[in-house]
Amino acid sequence: MQRCITVCFAMILLCSAAFAQDTAKNESKSPVVVIKTSLGLIEVQLNPEKAPVTVENFLSYVNESFYDSTLIERAIPDFLIQGGGFTVNMVQLATKAPITNEAANGLKNLRGTIAMARALDPHSATCLFYINLKDNASFDHKNDSKRGFGYAVFGEVLEGMDVADAIAQVKTKRVANVSEAFPLELVVIESIRLKKSAE
Repeated sequence: MQRCITVCFAMILLCSAAFAQDTAKNESKSPVVVIKTSLGLIEVQLNPEKAPVTVENFLSYVNESFYDSTLIERAIPDFLIQGGGFTVNMVQLATKAPITNEAANGLKNLRGTIAMARALDPHSATCLFYINLKDNASFDHKNDSKRGFGYAVFGEVLEGMDVADAIAQVKTKRVANVSEAFPLELVVIESIRLKKSAE
């Protein structure tokens, strides 16, 4: 009887350890970042399984505190908010090399997703990201042409869409070579951190 109890207890411990390992693996596969803005927090789960290059690139900026004291530079209600490329002094930051566009990964530009902004060249994304405030099907991959390539989604908002919506409600103005909808009152990205290190 005693041996049976011991064996059962050992099996429970092994199962618990295996579950803990699986949980840790899942957490590492789907990192969560906290975007701290001057209007509140936005919590985002990244998707390295579908967008490995994009997530690695984004986290490389996050790990270097690149986004600290940068701006939301584009805020359009029922469309998107975009930021991460300019300091609060309106200095455009130097970036890493552009990355391969993973827009064909099957992820859609649905409300609440985060994706990479870019120039006309499909493979020109660096640090700029945006959050969709509605389903933006026109941003999805359709073909490999410049017009149809689309924009790479690499995660989704878990909490804080109310904050994203609130950011989009600020008054804006056109600023040449920056944005057609630049917030009159600066909306600051104070930091972006992996959730395990976020306070």
